[in-house]
Amino acid sequence: MNKAAGSQLSPSQRIAWLRLIRTPNVGPQTFRQLINRTGSAEAAIDALPGLARRVGVGAAVPSVGEAEDEIAALHKLGGRLVASGDPDYPPLLAHISPAPPLLSVIGGERLDLKRTVAIVGARNASAAGKRMTEMLARDLGEQGFTIVSGLARGIDAAAHTASLATGTLAVLAGGMDQIYPDENIPLSRRIVEHGGMLLSEMPLGWQPRAQDFPRRNRLVSGTSLGVVVVEAAKRSGSLITARLALEQNREVFAVPGSPLDQRSEGGNHLIQQGARLVTGAADIVEALGNLDPTRSVLLEPDWAPDMPFDDSDPTEGDRERLLEALSVTPTSVDALIAATGLSVAVIQTLLLELDLAGRLEWSSGQLVALKP
Repeated sequence: MNKAAGSQLSPSQRIAWLRLIRTPNVGPQTFRQLINRTGSAEAAIDALPGLARRVGVGAAVPSVGEAEDEIAALHKLGGRLVASGDPDYPPLLAHISPAPPLLSVIGGERLDLKRTVAIVGARNASAAGKRMTEMLARDLGEQGFTIVSGLARGIDAAAHTASLATGTLAVLAGGMDQIYPDENIPLSRRIVEHGGMLLSEMPLGWQPRAQDFPRRNRLVSGTSLGVVVVEAAKRSGSLITARLALEQNREVFAVPGSPLDQRSEGGNHLIQQGARLVTGAADIVEALGNLDPTRSVLLEPDWAPDMPFDDSDPTEGDRERLLEALSVTPTSVDALIAATGLSVAVIQTLLLELDLAGRLEWSSGQLVALKP
């Protein structure tokens, strides 16, 4: 999918993009594969019923009217729909895999989204952790960095609050009209009032579920040059964000803490694993000061064949070979091609069918696994 295509979308094309990405089981990776296969969102919508029938599922594509209603409701909230390639699409986010083709956005027209740092941590943060967060967010903001976080209570809220004056971006796990938690609804309004941004890839009305927070976390890290973990238990969403940052070739920082405090276990563990130790904003500024956000490691493309799909239908034997090669352990598409001996076109068609049936999970766009 051409990343610049979004800047050329006509109103009807934008409606088609929205209808396609809002179709059940069509996530960013499947969206990309469908566009690669058919050439446009309109053609993909026409092809979906036939593809879905192969795996015994329906293709409940939203109507044009439903898409228009969502755009109108977003406008009523003061928001806009931003497509990949649009001038205000977060530039660093375009390099993650898979990048969301469409985002709902409120505010932030003047934010610098090329110099961004994410600060994340525990919801049950200590007073010291919040104080450290406020210091880092304030000092980084004064150095020209936009602060990114997930609008959760604790460290996230402290990071947003301390950077209201200099610029902050809040990534939501639910729809733009479903701010979570409720206690941070006033903070979300203050963010917009101060020129900050609210961002979500989820449809309006979507109430966040447990599985939506890791999806949000990939956008928190994806919009940032680096992720700072202030306080985090050893099993926490903040460590998921740090792992995703590493997969996206972003820098990972951690604030050390007392070994006696469970909220410091995650950060201390990250430091043991090679994360940069942070005692102040200067440590982050120094590490990111000469970082080129367009460096090649940030530009590794999603997996996609160098050839178009052919029109031949895979056989049942082909499907069986691929299902035998797949497992709940993430595997590269290249490894699946080698293991099955199937052509690139057949593998891509079969993966697309399984994706539409809701049977696959993608990691970083290039590793695929069967859902448990």
